Amino acid sequence: MVQAYILIQTEVSKASSVANAIKDIPGVLLAEDVTGPYDVIVRAEAETVDQLGQFVVAKVQQVEGITRTLTCPIVHI
Repeated sequence: MVQAYILIQTEVSKASSVANAIKDIPGVLLAEDVTGPYDVIVRAEAETVDQLGQFVVAKVQQVEGITRTLTCPIVHI
């Protein structure tokens, strides 16, 4: 299992609606609207890195109001 944090920038005033929409996507463990350079932080999981990438492109980036994402896979060193 691969987990990652997905940092999301949204259109102005869209953080709450984006976080709420993302919470319902299978594979999302947590979605919170935050302050700072990013508007929403998501923790997600998938079986493989490839599936994680497909998940971000096919599911997360399709949510209305998102302008940019940055995916940070979790590593255990």
